[in-house]
Amino acid sequence: MGTQLREAESGSRYTPTTCFETFPLPWPPGQEPVDDGRVQAIAAAAQELVRLRDAWLNPPGASEAESKKRTLTNLYNARPTWLDHAHRKLDAAVLAAYGWPTGLTDEDILARLLALNLARAGVGLQA
Repeated sequence: MGTQLREAESGSRYTPTTCFETFPLPWPPGQEPVDDGRVQAIAAAAQELVRLRDAWLNPPGASEAESKKRTLTNLYNARPTWLDHAHRKLDAAVLAAYGWPTGLTDEDILARLLALNLARAGVGLQA
């Protein structure tokens, strides 16, 4: 959920109170068990993803013209194998933090997130 800033060209912004603050993270923000291996696995996978992306975005010795072509949009449109593997590793770590199996479909994940969000809000799912 978000809002649009003036004209469409101005872009959009997310509303933290409705987008981020209500998201059912594995642990409440600020209450992550830092010594938990699941938290450490997420951190390690995220750091590796950032390291790999940064290395692709800013390769040593790249010309200015080459650097201008190296955008996150171009990277994700190309979706090289190393990027896919890094995301799969991060996804697996996050699923483990929730206690969910790997191999869930996007629909399964969204259904589980909705159920978790409603449970935390004290609202039951209506059939």
